[in-house]
Amino acid sequence: MRAMADVTAFRTPGFYRRARPGGFAVHLNVTEQHLHRLRELTVVTLTRFGIGDETVEAARLVVSELVGNAVRVCGDFVPVVVEVDVMPPGVAVNVHDPEPLRMPSRKDVALDDGEVESGRGLILLDLLAPEWRVFWSPIGKMICCNVPRCDRGHG
Repeated sequence: MRAMADVTAFRTPGFYRRARPGGFAVHLNVTEQHLHRLRELTVVTLTRFGIGDETVEAARLVVSELVGNAVRVCGDFVPVVVEVDVMPPGVAVNVHDPEPLRMPSRKDVALDDGEVESGRGLILLDLLAPEWRVFWSPIGKMICCNVPRCDRGHG
């Protein structure tokens, strides 16, 4: 993927991007196409800010998992707000969804269990964004993650 893709290409109905000094906020109704655009925007934006490939990939996975969880909880086309910002220790990823009563819960699943189709997402968050948190918000709930820089040479 080209890191210098024009971010205006991310404007489509149901997908509103707002640039921020260290990243972006996107308001979207989740569809497969919008999730693809969100992943691409995450990669392009973080690469432009000089974030290394390993951290970019970790942030992309966190974004994907959190948005996927919102769909599992709220259903297709759920409206979410996704914020991705470069911070001194790494990348902040926040995802807001409209369902405050259904909180993330862990399933008793091993990461390497090839028989299970789901249930590894929160374990993945623990690995990629230790100390992630959930807050109630005026929108519903917000899951906050900090993805530490994991690139060689960045600590």
